[in-house]
Amino acid sequence: MLDALNSLTSLRGPAAASATSATGASAAVAQPRAVSGADFTDVLADVSGQAVNALKGAEATAITGIQGRASVQQVVQSIMAAEETLQTALAVRDKVVAAYQEISRMAI
Repeated sequence: MLDALNSLTSLRGPAAASATSATGASAAVAQPRAVSGADFTDVLADVSGQAVNALKGAEATAITGIQGRASVQQVVQSIMAAEETLQTALAVRDKVVAAYQEISRMAI
């Protein structure tokens, strides 16, 4: 999910893309699809889909950990990645809601 958000900044130019790619991301996060020519709705749908997949993956890893088929380290890593994904998704949601409220306050 963070890679998808970083790919949005790469639309601004190569300098922004190299700065954001240097930060890296968790291995549990799915790779984003190409966003060239995609509209905002497609990007948000892709990011939210990746967030749901990351949370489902963490849940599955936690269940296998309870069953004794996954190590504690694997469970903790997947839960931490899911928590990071959820926090990012909530931050994006908050920004979208704030933008909507700002637009709704505009005079017609």
